[in-house]
Parts: sequence; C-alpha cells; structure tokens
Amino acid sequence: MTETTSAQSPADLRSVIGGVPLQRADRPMANTNPSLTEEVLAHVSLADRGDFSSACRTAKQAQQEWARTPAPIRGQVIGNIADLATANKEALSRAVTRDIGKTLTEARGEVQEVIDTCEFFRSEGRRLYGHTVPSEMPDKQLFTFRDPLGVAAVITAGNFPVAVPSWYIVPALLTGNTVVWKPAEYSASCAWVLYEVFSRAGLPPGVLNIVYCEGEEAFAGLSDALDEGLVDKVGFTGSTTVGSRIGELCGRHLQTPCLELGGKNPMVVTEDADVELAAEGALFSGFGTAGQRCTSLGTAIVHESVYERFISLLTEATASAAVGDPTRDVLYGPMINERFAERYEGFLNWISDHHRVLGSTATGRITPARPREGFVGDPESGFFYHPVILDGVRPSDKVFTEETFGPIIGVTTYRHLEEAIELSNLPGYGLSSAVYTTDPRTAFTFRSGVGAGMVSVNNSTSGAEAHMPFGGNGRSGNGGRLSGTWVLDQFTRWRSMNWDYSGKLQKAQMDVAQIEADMSFRLE
Repeated sequence: MTETTSAQSPADLRSVIGGVPLQRADRPMANTNPSLTEEVLAHVSLADRGDFSSACRTAKQAQQEWARTPAPIRGQVIGNIADLATANKEALSRAVTRDIGKTLTEARGEVQEVIDTCEFFRSEGRRLYGHTVPSEMPDKQLFTFRDPLGVAAVITAGNFPVAVPSWYIVPALLTGNTVVWKPAEYSASCAWVLYEVFSRAGLPPGVLNIVYCEGEEAFAGLSDALDEGLVDKVGFTGSTTVGSRIGELCGRHLQTPCLELGGKNPMVVTEDADVELAAEGALFSGFGTAGQRCTSLGTAIVHESVYERFISLLTEATASAAVGDPTRDVLYGPMINERFAERYEGFLNWISDHHRVLGSTATGRITPARPREGFVGDPESGFFYHPVILDGVRPSDKVFTEETFGPIIGVTTYRHLEEAIELSNLPGYGLSSAVYTTDPRTAFTFRSGVGAGMVSVNNSTSGAEAHMPFGGNGRSGNGGRLSGTWVLDQFTRWRSMNWDYSGKLQKAQMDVAQIEADMSFRLE
C-alpha cells in the first residue's frame, strides 16, 4: 500500500480507495468503547454513496491485473496475512475487545478464526482445480476452469468484526477478485486494524478498499455501482430485513448475493441427554458475546422429563456467572453499542405475565438501582445488561418466533421428538441448531428434520471452524455457504472449454460413434 495509509492515526479513521485516504469529514463520528463509553477510540469520517461507487470503480480497474497474478502467488499474499495476524494477535484481540466489548478470551478466539481462515487458503491457490473431462468424440478434449467474478462488495456486521470479514475477503482475494469492504461503522477501529494487517501483506493498491459509511449510503452506492456494472458479487452479513433488500436489489441485476443473516437457533435437550453438559452449552451459546451472535441460542426445547433439572442447572450457572469488564474473567461484557442496547430494551418488552424470569437479580440495564450480584467492574461505565432466562415460553410468543439480539434465552418443553423438530423449525430461521442426546438415531433424525444449515450434537449452537461450511436457510440466508472449499463457489464461476484437434467439424450429439449390440440376447 502507499505510505499515505500508514501515516493515518488510529484516532482519525478515513476510507481508503486505491491506497489513498479520503478527506477528513467536518464532523466525524465518534467511535467509543461500549464498556467505557466516555473513551473515544477514534473519529471516523463517513463516506457517502458516491464514495462507495467510486471505490467499486477503482476495484474494477485493478481487478484484471490482480486476476493475472498467478493463483499460487495470490496464496502467498494470504499466507502473509496469516503470519501478520499471528504476530499481531494480541493487539488485534484487544482492539476487538475495546471496540465492541467482546471478552478478551472470545476476542482471541475470533482473531484465531482469521488466522485459521488464512492458513486454510494459504495453499488453496495451488488447488484451484478444474477438470479434464472425456469427450464423446475422438481427438477432442474437454476442460473446466474456475474464474474470478470480478469485484466483490462486502458488507459486514460488527458483532464478529474481524472473523466474518475474513470469511469473505480472504477467498475473494485468493480467487482473483478485488474487494470493496464496508465494515459496520460502530466497529470502525478494529476494522481499521484488520485492514492494516491485510494492506501490509503485499496487496496492490485498489485490490482491497475500505469504505466507512452508514448503511443507507452504502445501499445507495451499491445500487449505483450495480447499475454501472461495477460489482459482480455482493456478500452481506447482517439482519434479515436488510438482507432481503439486498437480495431484491441484486436480483434485478441477475446476481445472487451471499447472504448470512440472523438466527433463532434452537437447542433440543432429549430425555437421554447429559443434562449438565446441555446446561453448560446453553450458558455459553446463549450468553457468550452478550447473546449478540447470529448463532446465539434462541430457545432451549427441553423434554418434559428433564425440564426441571435443566432449568435448575441453567439458572444456577447463569446466576453465579461473572458479568462485566470484558478484559477480565467474565461470561460476557456490554452490548456492542447504544443502538444495540436500545433495541434490546425493546425485546425485553416482549416478556409477558406467563413467563417466569430467572437468571439474575433484575432485568434490563445493570445499574446501582438494579444491581447484578457479583458484577465485575463499574456497571455505570458501559452498556451492561442482566442475563434473562424466560421459563414458560410459548410458540405464539414473539420471544419464540423472532430473533432477540441480546442476553436472553427462552425455555419450553416437548414430549416427542417430532414435536421438538416442529418447534425448532417454527420461527422460519435456519442458521444453527443443537441437539443433546446419547442416541445416534435421535441425532440423525433431528439432523434430517431440522431446517438449519448447521447442526451440533452435544455441543453449543455457536462455534464455527474455518474448514466447515457456514450458512443458513430460510430467514437466515439464501443457501450460500462461507468457509472451507464451499465458499469458492461464491467467488468463482465455472468456465468450460472444448478443444477439437481432429481437423474437421465434429458436431456434438450428432457425429457420435454408434455401438452395435445384440440387446435381444438372453441366457437360456
């Protein structure tokens, strides 16, 4: 990258297009620490729709040269990113914790996901295999090749501000595409740190561009860029509502975006389950990252014979878990920012009289008036909220059917496995799911019946690995998959080639040799 990018102060963040930072805004947005809201991490100059489409134009101009770079060499660049991320792992992790309030332990795991993704694709440039295919005619060969699409516009949420972007950007770059990345503006600081790591790895200017802007400006700029023919693939991680708009926009241009959307992820606990293990899994998947994962546990669907045992164990574990300062040993820290905290307050309004509220000493924001026993740190310093377990959730409840992005778990009962599967599918999401059982038949019956793209057996609903397909169905996405070799289909298209060296025109399906056979033969 150019020297101008390295001269920027982390406290003064601007979009970078073609290696050149945009001008500072007159009134930049303050990017603050959600666990210490008075701490301003950066001043972010937000771009507009014109800047977004300009970045796409720059990426388009850089794409052919990048695609001509041999794939193994592009793989070396990805390997450089892996090595740089490894060398800077602690600094990256602390940047994530400061920016979105994720615990330092989880932040380190997220940065490791970036490293794992890069390590997986480091050598994939040597394995972008096509196929040689036998022809039905003599002196003719058939081939297939993976070709890059062109420019990828990647728009990501901030709850996984470095891992999820890497799931898109790394394979897109490896396969010869250029990228325009719009991170969430509320996680601007750690997005910048990730961009710094990528830009130092040997990427030419214009191959990776970062654009800070609000969602509506990005949407408008994306629409302009699609109209101009500048974008060939859209990757989006975020809400189902926005994903539907992006899907509609891309559909008008005959493009299929890769959409990774929300989830209402079920956990089924069967009568033969290890209930202690199930409660432990529910605690982590429901309250890790303060419930702000797309794979967070939505509803625990528990067999009536073990229900009381499960709810007792989960309540005890939740009530005794440390909450607070994310740099210390806690289950979770704050909400990502004020906007998420306000939205979560709305979800709490869905609690009804028929619900029994468990898990903490109060509900809502943790304050001196509504204290949390064992809170770590100063609750008034950030957006900290009580964990909530809702006993007695019904299928007609909004807390059962809708995503609740925050530290809240619903619990309900079932009698038969078919009922549990039906309840799991009822909300219409299809991202992640879990079943706790010691019976293989139950595990495979659940797998074949549940609509989720990912199924865990005796594990939490959260926990992706870099070499497994990640993605959902229904309200959780349009079937696209990230990670592993499966993501290659998102950023490449197959091209076929036939080579006839017979010296004459051979017409497929017409000039094919005819085989003589006696098909009336029968053994006596």
